[in-house]
Amino acid sequence: MKLDTCEALADELAGYDSLVEVGIGRRTDVARALVARGCRVTALDIYSREVPDGVAFVLDDVTDPDLGNFADAEAIYALNCPPELHRPIRDLARRVGADCLFTTLGGDGPVVPVSRRTLPGETLFVTTWPGSEG
Repeated sequence: MKLDTCEALADELAGYDSLVEVGIGRRTDVARALVARGCRVTALDIYSREVPDGVAFVLDDVTDPDLGNFADAEAIYALNCPPELHRPIRDLARRVGADCLFTTLGGDGPVVPVSRRTLPGETLFVTTWPGSEG
């Protein structure tokens, strides 16, 4: 990920004190940048992953989650999120009272209602619900 894109994403997400990144994989730049900004970040994946210092790691699956892993999250976010996970992540966020934000691979559009935030090199999608202002 380009540095300006990573920084822009971290700046957007840094308004939350506690975040969960779904599907962190091997790209830990944004989680690292959020910790540097004073945020509490938990990284979640279905495979064991190494994460930067200051980032907690949880082995879990958003399609059948342990809700305790998300109890303190103000926001749940995913980077390069595939369409088949848009609904499960959105539904999970709603269940735990967190905001849901994600990026896609670019060619994939969101499959849930969203508002869009245009950032350098990326679009950040913020899920919306009927009656919400987005």
